[in-house]
Amino acid sequence: VSGKSKVVIPGLVNTHTHAAMTLFRSYADDLALHPWLKEKIWPLEAKLTPEAVYWGSLLACLEMMEAGVTTFADMYFFMEQTARAVTESGLRADLSVGMAGVDAKAGQKALEQGSLFVQEYQGMAEGRINCRLGPHAPYTCPQPFIIKVLETAQEINCGIHIHLAETKLEVAELVKETGLTPIEFYHEALQKVGMVPSLAAHCVHVNDRDIDILAQDKIGVAHNPGSNLKLASGFAPLQALLHRGVSVGLGTDGAASNNNLDILEEARLAALIHKCTSGDPTAISANQALRLATIEGAKVLDMDDQIGSLEVGKQADLVLLNEDSPHLYPKHDIVSRLIYSARASDVDMVLVAGKIVVQDGIAVTINRQEIMRQAQRIVEEIW
Repeated sequence: VSGKSKVVIPGLVNTHTHAAMTLFRSYADDLALHPWLKEKIWPLEAKLTPEAVYWGSLLACLEMMEAGVTTFADMYFFMEQTARAVTESGLRADLSVGMAGVDAKAGQKALEQGSLFVQEYQGMAEGRINCRLGPHAPYTCPQPFIIKVLETAQEINCGIHIHLAETKLEVAELVKETGLTPIEFYHEALQKVGMVPSLAAHCVHVNDRDIDILAQDKIGVAHNPGSNLKLASGFAPLQALLHRGVSVGLGTDGAASNNNLDILEEARLAALIHKCTSGDPTAISANQALRLATIEGAKVLDMDDQIGSLEVGKQADLVLLNEDSPHLYPKHDIVSRLIYSARASDVDMVLVAGKIVVQDGIAVTINRQEIMRQAQRIVEEIW
């Protein structure tokens, strides 16, 4: 492998997405979260088949790997199909079967399916697949159901992936109903069951007590600046989270609400947004942003002993970027150029577990043209 005119960085980590939602890209834009979900996304998701999720997940894998992402955390359904896509692409993934518990019978069925998935797929794809249970959010999962999910997670020795405090409306309605914020609601469930490794997406509308709870319960946070901007959900207090010792990584959320899966872009957004919201141009430096996209994301997924940095003994998840482009000249600070100037199209080569999965900017483990063709066919059939 030649490194001439290349920059080598650890593989990028996407700590929160819904891979198969690439199928919904550009379908329903310019809406707030709750009408977007209830009026547009959920009705169409009801039509998805295992085959659709497979091709949608492959499309996501293709997009992510060509953008330098080597590990991603996913929550969706028909998760066996996403695992199949991960296996074929050569990527590394943290996979969760999404579930809601408003309907007790449907919730129990989803929990049973999720438990079976974890037990069958944990460590699959030569150890590249990690599994969790995925209770969607407090507004779709009553606390007794979340407690049951946590108890199951303890029994089968896995973690949790959940959405918490994404919008003001979500927080206000839960406080009105239960007297608890989403973070307090989940904390109370954890207190009844015991600690379970947890990944919480968003955590946008959190107060000081919420942040203390996140740190105390060692809940990792997936910060999704692009999706939060597009849905006008708000700005997560990233600096406060980091200052109080909360582990934070970057996520894209699904392509339906972003609308891409580019972690380099999320790193740039994280740096720019929090400079502006804080009024401090030194907030979230380029170095911090790169760490959020790599080692800090690995910590959030409890994988920092394997990935996230270039160290002897860790997995060889590497990205080589071509720096011989006008927008990366002149060659001053390399990290600054990566965060503020580089693009996904600068990715030249990607290795996962020492195996080349992208060469000359093109995925070599899966059929690029066939994936795009099949994704378009699926969409035309469903719509």
